Amino acid sequence: HLKNGDHLRQAYIKRHNLLAADWSPRQLWVETTGKSRTLQSGLAFLFGFLPRFDWSRLTVRQQWSTLFCGTSCDCPARNRYLDQEQRRQYRQRTADTELERTYVTMAKTLGVATKTLRAANPVDALLCHFCHGLPFPCSSTQTTLKAPDEGACLTLQHFAVIRRQQKDDELERRGAGLYRRYAVLAAHPYLNRTAMRMERIARGSRKGKEEAVFALASAHDVTMAPLLSALGLEGAGFPKFAARLVFELWNGPELKNEERKSDKKRGKWLENMFIRVLYNGEDLTFDTAFCRDHNRHSAQPLCPLGNFLSF
Repeated sequence: HLKNGDHLRQAYIKRHNLLAADWSPRQLWVETTGKSRTLQSGLAFLFGFLPRFDWSRLTVRQQWSTLFCGTSCDCPARNRYLDQEQRRQYRQRTADTELERTYVTMAKTLGVATKTLRAANPVDALLCHFCHGLPFPCSSTQTTLKAPDEGACLTLQHFAVIRRQQKDDELERRGAGLYRRYAVLAAHPYLNRTAMRMERIARGSRKGKEEAVFALASAHDVTMAPLLSALGLEGAGFPKFAARLVFELWNGPELKNEERKSDKKRGKWLENMFIRVLYNGEDLTFDTAFCRDHNRHSAQPLCPLGNFLSF
């Protein structure tokens, strides 16, 4: 996340001067879940994005739900689809004998109940070891006489089985369609807040308040996965370690003052605003559900903000 922050600093601070050195606290919106790791990830990102900034100017807001749904979390239909999707996942996992054996071995090695490893929760911990080149965990009861291949340690093979199952699950999930229905309802509150923030900036109607020009949400894979699905980006796969999803708001070619004033009067302010969506640095704007059919080779080869707002 330090690298993520530094990378975006090069793109947005140095190249576009998005936040000046004397930035206002109102210009930076930061929110995380209540987990210490998301707070730490967010602060690590900011350390790379705004090095040596004054911490006393920062307000971190807590989201009580991993869906970042704010005051719009109650949704019975979403919960029904999630329940159906989890039942499908459970049936697929119990039918996978190799996965079942792997969970049993891992649980025995770690000294925990097998049922606590039924979901993909080991991946969170193992990804950290894998991505940082650290050895996988070993049993605390291991003796010097016990060889590693006797089940004393978790191995890359255990990790590979779980990752293989995740990829198989992604394919089946797309075919079943239940997750997509869940994702649209789950991601709507966050996407709606993003759309409203962009619309306020595009309209220029700040009502005396300075709008945030950079909003950071430090979340979980279970936050980003439904966002990707709702946007129609299922092909991106399950979010990888330290994945990032970026929404950019762009001005079109500069209008003359007289044109800008007349356009606002006619309500045409929207025609000169555009959106770009990047996932891990790759521009996927024209892969999204709301811009897939837009002519990217037109005179304005960008996705109109209006497409996103309508979506």
